[in-house]
Amino acid sequence: MANVKVKFRKSTVDGRPGTIYYQICHKNSHVNINTSIHPYPEEWIEKMANGETPTTSYSYNQNIQHDIAMLRDIIDEFEEEMEPYEASDVAHRYSMAFSNVKVIDYMRKQISILEDMRKYGTAENYRCTLKSFDMFLGHHDISFSIITGVLLKKYSAWLESRNVKRNSISFYMRVLRAVYNRAVKEKIIKQTNPFRDVYTGVEHTAKRAVTEEKIIKLFKLNLDSSPALQLSRDMFLFSYCTRGMSFVDIAFLKKYNIRNMVLTYKRRKTGQEISVYIEPCIESIINKYKYKTIDSDYIFPIITENDEQKALHQYRTALNYHNRKLKRLAAMSGINTSLSSYTSRHSWATTARNHNIPLSVISAGMGHTSEKTTEIYLASLQSSVIDEANKNVLKELNMYTSC
Repeated sequence: MANVKVKFRKSTVDGRPGTIYYQICHKNSHVNINTSIHPYPEEWIEKMANGETPTTSYSYNQNIQHDIAMLRDIIDEFEEEMEPYEASDVAHRYSMAFSNVKVIDYMRKQISILEDMRKYGTAENYRCTLKSFDMFLGHHDISFSIITGVLLKKYSAWLESRNVKRNSISFYMRVLRAVYNRAVKEKIIKQTNPFRDVYTGVEHTAKRAVTEEKIIKLFKLNLDSSPALQLSRDMFLFSYCTRGMSFVDIAFLKKYNIRNMVLTYKRRKTGQEISVYIEPCIESIINKYKYKTIDSDYIFPIITENDEQKALHQYRTALNYHNRKLKRLAAMSGINTSLSSYTSRHSWATTARNHNIPLSVISAGMGHTSEKTTEIYLASLQSSVIDEANKNVLKELNMYTSC
């Protein structure tokens, strides 16, 4: 195990203060770390016996004790990781603790970059994680070197104490890992693999999908007296009818996305282009809101601002409002499953599977580009095959639309 010694180096100029430095010794090697502590020789009293911490003036001594405690914590972390390390590794992690790049500030900048790239869903994921991690840190920013396996385990335990579910903990850890890896790529921090012992998997949970019958029940609900509820219901159904289009893509859909009865858009999450044939139930919902968006480029009355940042704020506000309205709609429809903006996507996939539509077609229809098998099918699968699959899913709903 490494140990730390406090040393004093006299100035080469008589009468000038010297420099305190820390010597890290491990495996017959040592590394020196200079400090900004510069006492005069007469202030320095070296205690050689029993490795006691040398003392200077009170203020100097406080700084030294703080630094030694930090170095010993770093050594403890290396020991707990049970991987070979050198004295230079301890020195590097210590020096990075005083890096100008801080985690919370860096995450905020990454969120801004994601929003500039119009990856609003990912930006929102980062924002949720930032809020949680910042609260755990007591709103005190830290450098990337402080992100260790020990700290992450403490964060995980803190989340558990707040009754955060295991999948949600994994979600926060995956986002933090993505931020950390980005910092490694930018050479802000050296890779130490602090996430290797924390859970970043996904446990199977209860299905969030609702049945075809409940979709029909929601469709039949008379909401003429509540335009706000009607809009949320219609956007939920629109998402279902368009093979699980995400709320952010719905909110930013523009009229030019429709050509010759085909709705074409790019997923903001992946940048992948998706084309959906406009079935009667989709056309019915679009036509319902034409009069509300006569002077707008957008299909739905959600975004009214031209400024990108203001439009983004409108989207986030609308998403929260939408999810609250969906909970009310679930209660009104007698749906036991809690509805959210994601439920429509799960519901379409489940219904498609129940109609014996091949998994490859379902994945392609939903734009799952992250799956290897899906990428193979996307390269050769005709849009007509996916459109025909969607027609089968929407067959009963289309019957009600045409009535």
